[in-house]
Amino acid sequence: MNFRTIVDIPQSKIKINHRTKILMLGSCFATNMGQKLIDNKFRTNLNPFGVLYNPTSIAKGIKKLIEGKNFQEEDLFYDKGLYNSFYHHSSFSDTNKDQCLLNINSRLEKASNNLKEADILFITFGTSYVYEYLPTEEVVGNCHKLPSNDFRRFQLSITDILKQWRELILELKAINPSLQIILTVSPIRHLRDGAHDNQLSKATLLLAVNKLCETHSDTHYFPSYEIVLDDLRDYRFYTEDLTHPNNLAIEYIWQKFKETYLTKESEAIIAEWINIRKAIEHRSFNEESEEHTRFLKQTLAKLDAFGNKYKYIDLTEERERLEQRIRK
Repeated sequence: MNFRTIVDIPQSKIKINHRTKILMLGSCFATNMGQKLIDNKFRTNLNPFGVLYNPTSIAKGIKKLIEGKNFQEEDLFYDKGLYNSFYHHSSFSDTNKDQCLLNINSRLEKASNNLKEADILFITFGTSYVYEYLPTEEVVGNCHKLPSNDFRRFQLSITDILKQWRELILELKAINPSLQIILTVSPIRHLRDGAHDNQLSKATLLLAVNKLCETHSDTHYFPSYEIVLDDLRDYRFYTEDLTHPNNLAIEYIWQKFKETYLTKESEAIIAEWINIRKAIEHRSFNEESEEHTRFLKQTLAKLDAFGNKYKYIDLTEERERLEQRIRK
């Protein structure tokens, strides 16, 4: 007898290896999967605008990447001691205007270049509800805790999403004809919208994504929503807020993701890398001892051997960290 609804995911024609160039945008779920890819040394640029939730804000961010034009002072607004951008998550906000623009534009320039060369664009939609800033009548990616009466909240229709994204996909294919797009709907429930409205929101996203995949051969769907809501239908797979998947659930979805997309070669590389990564992250009780220094040098030797074996994997950050710790 089965006591679970296991979501069967067919093997994808898209195959991801450690040479694959990936750009990821969207909600917290994109962050979860993107961080898994980064931790396992895949070429991944994750959320260059920070976390974004709705299809319109994500589309506007991608259009900015296509244009490749830097943000200027007039694109920021100042509130409560911080410079902010309506295109960006609050993690980009800063007390210093120049530093804020530097952070924004450095990420934009890198992501804009990555987009032109990317093999895969991975997008996660979180909600179909948007906030329009009344003074400019523009949908924003983040309200930055401005007064609620400065905004109009409304729900995008399936037609709205399809119009935006069909045009955007054509623009993306024009600059990168070989680009493959993977769409997913975040399993994280937005209960502040109310239980019923959250269901309507997710249903709108699911229907829009399905239509996009039907009409664009290079656009595909990964069922993260179904994995959590059907397969992992139990609160033991959630954090204390009862809406976000916990580490166990994220690990399970990551396993499903690997089975769907990763090559056997990359699975083997991950298995090798895990032990080296654990050694790099290890913290000794006495980090000034000769024994610990020997351990660091042995780890550096293993890292170099790994790097010589897989020359296409960037290990610069890890090597610098080890060398710095050895010098102390």
